[in-house]
Amino acid sequence: MSLTETSISPDFYASLLQTSLKTKHPVSGKSIHARIIKSGLHLGVFLTNNLINFYAKTGSISDAHRLFDEMPVKNTFSWNTILSAYSKQGRIKTALRIFEEMPDHDSVSWTAMIVGYNQMGRFENAIRMFLEMISVRVPPTQFTFTNILASCAAMEALDVGQKLHSFVIKLGLSSYIPVANSLLNMYSKSGDPITAKIVFDRMRLRSTSSWNAMISLHTQSGQLGLALAQFEQMTEQDVVSWNSMIAGYNQHGFDLEALIFFSKMLTESYAKPDNFTLTSVLSACANLEMLKPGKEIHAHIIRTELDTSGPVGNALISMYSKSGGVKIARKIVENSMSTNINVISFTALLDGYMKLGDINPARQIFDLLRDCDVVAWTAMIVGYVQNGFNNDAMELFRSMVSEGPKPNNYTVAAMLSVCSSLASLDHGKQIHANAIRSGEESSVSVSNALITMYAKAGSIEGARRTFLRIHRNRDTVSWTSMIIALAQHGLGEEAIELFEKMLSFGIKPDHITYVGVISACTHAGMVEQGQSYYTLMQNEHRIEPTLSHYACMIDLFGRAGLLQEAQDFIEKMPIEPDVIAWGSLLASCKVHKNTELAKIAAERLLLIEPENSGAYSALANVYSACGKWDDAAKIRKLMKDRGVKKDQGFSWVQIKNKVHVFGVEDGLHPQKDAIYKMIEKLWKEIKEVGFIPDTESVLHDLDEELKEKILSHHSEKLAIAFGLISTPEKTTLRIMKNLRVCNDCHSAIKFISKVVGREIILRDATRFHHFKNGSCSCGDYW
Repeated sequence: MSLTETSISPDFYASLLQTSLKTKHPVSGKSIHARIIKSGLHLGVFLTNNLINFYAKTGSISDAHRLFDEMPVKNTFSWNTILSAYSKQGRIKTALRIFEEMPDHDSVSWTAMIVGYNQMGRFENAIRMFLEMISVRVPPTQFTFTNILASCAAMEALDVGQKLHSFVIKLGLSSYIPVANSLLNMYSKSGDPITAKIVFDRMRLRSTSSWNAMISLHTQSGQLGLALAQFEQMTEQDVVSWNSMIAGYNQHGFDLEALIFFSKMLTESYAKPDNFTLTSVLSACANLEMLKPGKEIHAHIIRTELDTSGPVGNALISMYSKSGGVKIARKIVENSMSTNINVISFTALLDGYMKLGDINPARQIFDLLRDCDVVAWTAMIVGYVQNGFNNDAMELFRSMVSEGPKPNNYTVAAMLSVCSSLASLDHGKQIHANAIRSGEESSVSVSNALITMYAKAGSIEGARRTFLRIHRNRDTVSWTSMIIALAQHGLGEEAIELFEKMLSFGIKPDHITYVGVISACTHAGMVEQGQSYYTLMQNEHRIEPTLSHYACMIDLFGRAGLLQEAQDFIEKMPIEPDVIAWGSLLASCKVHKNTELAKIAAERLLLIEPENSGAYSALANVYSACGKWDDAAKIRKLMKDRGVKKDQGFSWVQIKNKVHVFGVEDGLHPQKDAIYKMIEKLWKEIKEVGFIPDTESVLHDLDEELKEKILSHHSEKLAIAFGLISTPEKTTLRIMKNLRVCNDCHSAIKFISKVVGREIILRDATRFHHFKNGSCSCGDYW
C-alpha cells in the first residue's frame, strides 16, 4: 500500500528537511517544500518554521523572510529563526528591527542579538545587550554565556568577565564544558593565567578545546615547556593542538622546533595541516632562510589543492623572498594580483630584491598593488633609503603627500634619515613642516630623527630647540641623539653636562650613549673624564664594551698624543682590534708624526683589509710630514702596484636645492672663472690680516710657491668661494667634506670667516667645525 501525500505527517517532512540540511542539498529541500504545499501542510506553524530554518541555513534568507511574512500565525520560534538568520549573517540592523518588533523575547532572542553583535565585532554592544537581558530577568543559557564570554575575551574585559564567572557559578553552569572552555579563553586573553589554570584544574570533564585553551595560554606567554607538557598529556590532539604548538615555537623564535613538530604532525597524527599550520611553518622557513623545506611545503600545498590566495599565499611570498627565491615570489604575486598581498609579504619581497641589489622590480610590484596603505608606502620609501636611493625616496614621499595615504611617524622618521644622509637642511625643514601639519611632530621617534637631522645638517640650534620641545617625552634615544650632536659640533663640555643631567633624571644610558659621551671627551681632550665614563659604563650600568667603545678609547688617547697608552690599550683588548681601532691609532700617528707606530698600525690594518686605501695614504702622509720623501714614494708605488686607488677628497655645498660638488683644482664647474677669481681675492685678504699658509700640509716634495697654489685650490676652499658668490651677505655657509679637513684649510677658513663676516659651518669626516669671527668651535683640537 502506498502512502498518499495527505497521509504523510509533518514530522516526516521535518525529518526530510533536516536530512537535506545535513547533506547540503538545497535543491532537494525545495522539492520537499513543493510536496508540503501540495499536501496542504504549508500553513502549519511547525513545518513553516522548519522551512524558514532550512532556507536561512542554506543561504536563501530572502525566501526565508518571504515565508515568515506569509505566516498567518507566528510563534516565538518563528521570530527567533528569522532573527538568528539575519544575526548570523551580520545584518545587525535588520536583526535589531525584527528584535524590536517581536511580541516576546526569550533567552534565544537575546542570545541571537549577542551573536550578531559578536559577528560584527561590536563587543561593547553585545555586553550591553546581555546586561539589558539580565535587567528584564530573562535567564541566560549556556549558549548565551559562551558568546558573551567571547565578547569579554575579545575586549580583554577582565572585570566584566569575572562578574560573569560569578553568575555562571550561581546558575550552576560551570560544569558545562563549553562554558568552562569559554571561561578559560576569557581569562587567558584578558591576562589572568592564574585563574585560567584554576578553572582548568577544577574541570571534572575536559574536551580537546579545554586542553587547547591551556596550550594556547602557555604558548602565548612563551612557556613552551608547559605547553608541551599539556600537549603530551592529551589523549588525542586535533589540528588546533598541533597548530598552537607550531605557532608557539615559530612566534618565540624556535623555528627549527616548529619544523620538527610539523614533521611529527605529518607522520604521527591523523590531523591534517590547514592554512594556519602552513602559514606558521612557512614563516619558520622564512626566518631560517631554508628554501628546500619551504619548496617541499609548497609542493604539499599544490598536491592538497589548498587555497593560496590569503595568508598561505602571503607566507609563500615571504618565504621565497627571504630564502633566495625572489623570482618565484614574484610569480606568486603576479598570479594573485586579484587580491592584495599584505605588507609583511611586500616588505619581505622588497628585502629580497634589496639583497640582489635591484630595487626596481619591487617598485614595479608596488605600482601594481591596489590601495597601498601607509605601511606599504613607508616600506618602499625605507627600501630606497637603505639602498642609498635618497632622491627616489624623496620623490616617492612627495607623491605620498599629494596622492597617497597620510604619512605616519615611521614615514617621517625615514625621510628625516634621508635629509640627514644628504645633510640637507632645506629638505629637512620641509619634512619638519609636514610633520607639524600632520601632527606627527609629537611622536618621540620623529622628534629623535629631527634632532639627528638638524645636527647632521649643521644646525645645532635646531637640534637644541627640538630636544627642549620634547622635555616630557624624552627617552634614552632622545638624550643620546642630543649628546652625540653636541659632541660632533665640538661642544664636548656641554655634551658631558647633558649626560650628567640624564643620569640625575634616572634615565639609563645604553651602549650608544656611551659611544657619544666618550667621543665628546675625545673631541674636548678630556682624557681622565673619558676613562672614568668607560669604567662607569662597565661597573655601574653593566654594559660590556664593544668594538665601537674600544675605538673611542684608542681615539681618546691618540688625539691627546698619548700614543703609548693607545697602543697598550689595544694590546690589552679582550677581542681582536678591527679596522676602525687600527685606523684611529693610525690617524693619531699621522697628527703626532710617529712613523714607527704608524707603520705597525698600517700593517695590522692592511692584514684585515688589504684594499684599504686610507691605510696606505695615511702612512705615506706620515712619512711625508716627517720629510721621509723616499719612504712616502715607496708606499705610493706599492699602492699603484697593488691597484689600490686613493679616496679622492671632495666637498659640496647646496644652493637652492641643488648640490654643487668640488674636487681639488676643480675646473669643471660652469662658474669656475668667478670661483677662482674669488679664491685669489680671499687668499690675498687673509694673508694681509695674518694668515700664513701651512705648506707642510702639502705632502709632496715641491717648491713653496707651487705648494701654496695647491693649498689655495683645496676642494673646501673652492666650495666656500662658490658659496660666497652665490648667497646673500651675512648668511651662513654650510660646507660638507668627505675627508678630514687639513691644517691649512682649517686655519684659512678661520681667517675667511673673519674677513667676510660670516659663519661657515664645515662638516668633515669626523665632526662639525663652526667658524665665526676668526675662531673655530673645536678650539683647534680635532
